[in-house]
Amino acid sequence: MAKKRVFSIVKAVKANARARVGIVPAERVIPDPKDKAARKPKHKETLAKLLEKRD
Repeated sequence: MAKKRVFSIVKAVKANARARVGIVPAERVIPDPKDKAARKPKHKETLAKLLEKRD
């Protein structure tokens, strides 16, 4: 036997709002400036490494 559905005012109001306004647009992710800083090297390359690359 199927379970009896209980009326929920909150769900009814939300359904009514969706019908009138439409579905809410998807969330936009704002890039975090800390992530951008993490991609850069933390330390400058040493003179020895620069000379190795040059060879």
